[in-house]
Amino acid sequence: MTQNVDDLHERAGSTNILHLHGELLKSRSTGYEHLVYDCTNDIVLGDVCERGFQLRPHIVWFGEAVPAMEEAITIAQTADIFLVVGTSLVVYPAASLLQFVPDGKPIYLIDPKRPDIHFGGNLHFIEEKASIGVPELVKELIEQYG
Repeated sequence: MTQNVDDLHERAGSTNILHLHGELLKSRSTGYEHLVYDCTNDIVLGDVCERGFQLRPHIVWFGEAVPAMEEAITIAQTADIFLVVGTSLVVYPAASLLQFVPDGKPIYLIDPKRPDIHFGGNLHFIEEKASIGVPELVKELIEQYG
C-alpha cells in the first residue's frame, strides 16, 4: 500500500501495489468512478470518458473518501508483519490502518522523526530515514525469522 500518487513503486519494480490515494498517471470519469484510463497528458476541459463525462485526475482530493480503504483494511487485517515507512501518521483515514492489524502482530514504523502517537500493541520504531531503516529492519527480520 502506498499513499504516494506517483509511479515510483512501479519504476522500482514492484508489481502488487495498492494506491490508497490514486494514481497521477491515470484519469477517471467524473460520472463513473470505475472508468479509469491511463493518462500521460494534461487533462483539459472537454476531455471526456466514453459516456460523455469530464475526466479528472485519478487521485483523492482532500475531503474525499478513499475508495481503496476497504481493500487496505482487509490487507491490514491479514498482515503477519505491518511496515510503515516515511509517514507522520497524521493523514487519515490511512493512518488508522494500524488499528486493523491483528493483535500480537508486529508493526514497524520507519521514519527519522517519531510521530506523536500513542498506540498499544507491538509497535516498534526505527528512527531513521528509509534508506537506512529498511535495510536495518530486513537484517533484524532475517535474524529473527530466518
